[in-house]
Amino acid sequence: MTLSAPYFEQLFAESDDPWAFKTRWYEQRKRDLTLAALPRQRYRRVFEPACANGELSLRLAQRSDAFVGMDLCTKAVTLARERLAHLPGIDVLEGRLPKDWPQGRFDLIVLSELAYYLTPGELAAVIQRVLASLTADGAVLACHWLHPIEGCAMDGRQVHAQLAAQLPLQRLVRHEEADFVLELWTATPHAFDLDERTLQGTAP
Repeated sequence: MTLSAPYFEQLFAESDDPWAFKTRWYEQRKRDLTLAALPRQRYRRVFEPACANGELSLRLAQRSDAFVGMDLCTKAVTLARERLAHLPGIDVLEGRLPKDWPQGRFDLIVLSELAYYLTPGELAAVIQRVLASLTADGAVLACHWLHPIEGCAMDGRQVHAQLAAQLPLQRLVRHEEADFVLELWTATPHAFDLDERTLQGTAP
């Protein structure tokens, strides 16, 4: 990892919301776009590494039967647990990628503003972990800031190029703006919730 755990511990020592996830319209809108890009209304089990203080986690957990979050920062884990405490099926772990990875299978894995903190080699290892734990009908959503970040080995564009090259999945969604890119890959060609009439070619 290009930035160490103490870096993130210091950020959270200074603020419970160091990136202003709760207050910035940019972050609120990006969360809405992230949730809108998900092809299913509900998921069986979701994993979000680098969950920070749990703002996106809350929205993901509300659309899943079980949710697993992870962060390497102890205070972030505490904040996320508090944020999600009222919901069932929640587990927020302290861990560091790519070494630490929760057991079990997931039908949605969300890599949000995470991968540029990894080296290309670490990201390759994470991709292998993703593929090993993704269900046969699962999806991977990634969203990253496009501008260079001091101390990081890659920017968002390089991250998404590596994901596209190393994920043997079908890209279902791509949304790019001046500041960020959001993509979703799926293991199955029909990833959206479709009722029987739609599958038979009948108009909704």
